[in-house]
Amino acid sequence: MPATSPAGQPGNPSDWFATPAGRAVVESEAALVRRALDEQPGRQWLWLAPAAQPAEPAGRGLRLHPRGEGWDGGLRCALPLPLASESIGTIVLQHAAAPGGDPAALFEECARLLLPGGRLWLFALNPLSPYCWRWRGRGLAANEPLTWRRRLRRAGLEPEPVSQGVGPGWEVAVRTGQRSGPGLCAAYALCAERRVAPLTPVAPRTALRMPQGAAPA
Repeated sequence: MPATSPAGQPGNPSDWFATPAGRAVVESEAALVRRALDEQPGRQWLWLAPAAQPAEPAGRGLRLHPRGEGWDGGLRCALPLPLASESIGTIVLQHAAAPGGDPAALFEECARLLLPGGRLWLFALNPLSPYCWRWRGRGLAANEPLTWRRRLRRAGLEPEPVSQGVGPGWEVAVRTGQRSGPGLCAAYALCAERRVAPLTPVAPRTALRMPQGAAPA
């Protein structure tokens, strides 16, 4: 069953991130997202955010947010993303595993887009945090880091062994800084790299050429 809005109408699960409880998580992650986008100067980045943001970040990149079964923002599209293969240095998936609920397809698309040595940062909700009661019934999925690492490896990415806990534990408040491991934090971040030669065999991908006018800003 889809989540419902306060008016009783079906809603988008990502709408929760516009609530006070959701904004506290997103704002707690802001510094780490910014650091991730800045870690490969001179290379393009792609940021899939949980919701539209009030201002565009500086730098060479493209920010999108879920809309229906696709994405909106700097361009409106669906999978496969209209971006050239091996054109992105850093991808941030911030609570945006995939519109339509198929993270495997999105991870494979990210692996296609990343340059060799490029990095994917995944921000996910922590199912072991007491904060989970604040998104209960909103249609949001939460998995432990091990589940996400398995999915990333299947897409040909190599995740780091330790995740970083971020965000509040119970109270609706911005908590900056990171902790080793998710602990009781509302969310956590884990990083994966696209290696030159994947450690896990993956099916060959079809290269996608960049349509004219679809380059990240």
